[in-house]
Amino acid sequence: MKAAVFFERDGVLNLCEVQHGTQVAPLRLEQFKINPAAAALLTQLKQAGFILIATTNQPAVSRGDLTRNELDLMHAVLRRKLPLDDVMLCPYDDTDHPCHKPQPGMFLEAAFKWSLDLDRSFVISDKWPDAKAAQIAGCTSVMIRSPWIGDDHHDFVVEDLAAAVAKIQPLHHSLFAPEFAQA
Repeated sequence: MKAAVFFERDGVLNLCEVQHGTQVAPLRLEQFKINPAAAALLTQLKQAGFILIATTNQPAVSRGDLTRNELDLMHAVLRRKLPLDDVMLCPYDDTDHPCHKPQPGMFLEAAFKWSLDLDRSFVISDKWPDAKAAQIAGCTSVMIRSPWIGDDHHDFVVEDLAAAVAKIQPLHHSLFAPEFAQA
């Protein structure tokens, strides 16, 4: 089984505006700005053998504030500029929906689709729902310090995406090296 790194889309892979102390997800393609540091860092993880998956709650779709076509255009840009294997989304506004983070549905669906070992997988985010979903799914959470990580469970807290990638690579190699898997 393969290991994956799941990335929160808004605030990690793309840059978000902050209004009134809250991140605001883009609603139009012209608002969608890829994090300039992301491509090289994701390439490192890809070369290390990880499956790379963006995950995102997009309740604006069910509210009618974001069309599915506009969202698909944003995700096409994301796939073109970053070495992602998949983009998974939850378009529902219902926080109890199984795919809506902090529920683990997107991680579980990806595990089935990509034959992933979630115990060997990581989640990089700047928001607490991702850490909670990671905990439930059995992934290791690497949280980027932000006002939105909350004070619930986090496996690791780092300063930025580069630090998250730097944390994951040695953890993956030391904890999940092939000789340990066969023992």
